[in-house]
Amino acid sequence: MSGIIGKKIGMTSLFNEEGKNIPCTVIQAGPCSVLQVRTVEKDGYKSVQLGFDDKSEKNVGKALAGHFKKAGSAPKAKLVEFYREFVDEVKVGEEVKVDLFAEGEYVDVTGTSKGKGFQGVVKRHGFGGVMQATHGQHNRLRAPGSIGAGSDPSRVFKGMRMAGRMGGKQVTVQNLQVLKVDQEQNLLVVKGAVPGAKNSYVIIRKWN
Repeated sequence: MSGIIGKKIGMTSLFNEEGKNIPCTVIQAGPCSVLQVRTVEKDGYKSVQLGFDDKSEKNVGKALAGHFKKAGSAPKAKLVEFYREFVDEVKVGEEVKVDLFAEGEYVDVTGTSKGKGFQGVVKRHGFGGVMQATHGQHNRLRAPGSIGAGSDPSRVFKGMRMAGRMGGKQVTVQNLQVLKVDQEQNLLVVKGAVPGAKNSYVIIRKWN
């Protein structure tokens, strides 16, 4: 098995054997319920659907409530379908826990980045801005500058980096080392930062 749903708890730091301070992220990884197993013979492809974090029954529609009842599981707030990652056979009703991972191995973490709203090119794309405010220039310090010629091509090319909404997108950070695995509290500690705010859902994958 190679994937699990988790929730970002926050960031902290650990000291390694050499006394170096290592920034890390604490994730509540599972337990996740196996809600559905798709096969090539029946569905045309192979995947495993996991559910994480209990949800109130009154906030679940009838169709989805029937789906949970068929799997013998309580309603879940977050559902994720894992394609081709589960190499071991799992059955509906089983649980996937944090013991899936081991200290020292590497994982990929996917989450939704924090939304920053409408931002300019300096914050959004890292533009340098106008560093020298001389010759009467006084109000263009963080402007993008020219976005294209007027006569030819007489238009702005697609993909031009400009101001706009920033963040709130799916981001995957690859090759994060697992520093600690706490099976009693279902906690996973990985090196570095992962996308998303506190208490946001993340998907952790390890590639076999």
